[in-house]
Amino acid sequence: MSQLFSVHPENPQARLLKQAVQLLQGGGVLAVPTDSSYALVCHLDDKAAADRLRRIRQVDDRHHLTLLCRDLSELASYARVDNRQYRLLKVATPGPYTFILEASKEVPRRVSHPSRKTIGLRVPDHAALRALLELHGTPLLATTLILPGDDGPLNDPEDIRERLQHDLAGVIDAGACALEPTTVIDLTPMGTGGEPEVLRQGQGELARLGL
Repeated sequence: MSQLFSVHPENPQARLLKQAVQLLQGGGVLAVPTDSSYALVCHLDDKAAADRLRRIRQVDDRHHLTLLCRDLSELASYARVDNRQYRLLKVATPGPYTFILEASKEVPRRVSHPSRKTIGLRVPDHAALRALLELHGTPLLATTLILPGDDGPLNDPEDIRERLQHDLAGVIDAGACALEPTTVIDLTPMGTGGEPEVLRQGQGELARLGL
């Protein structure tokens, strides 16, 4: 059965998160809370773990996975970002937004979109997840925890553990999350002088970004 790490949502216990990081480094997939909903995460450079993450969600390689980053400077290491894009990202991070950007060479080709060479990136605003990212030291590959046949993401850590006990190495329980997904914005048109394209209106307010 997967391990359950019950942490404080604002002041998470580092010793528990360090144990969770060890599971990630050992190739495990975790369920973690975010500022939008629970998500599945794994080590970016672990192909077997990424394949397992896709298998749990039952999505193929054309489904955009997201890199969860600690801060804007780390995000910029994994995407090609010009000055216009950077200014918008600075306003939006951290927060419940996912941005589609051109992937840099730091992103393994197998996790970027196969035809567009793009990647989803975000800097979440959730204390427990940010602490996990800090201890892990590199971005985590992520996808919203919506199981096949479900209408929305799972939100109860005990339910997540029960339903996915044979698929997950661990579940970080920091209480319930918001059930509204992130706002997804494609910033790639800005690279050729265009405007951002809103792909999904979610929890992140567009007015905050002037859109």
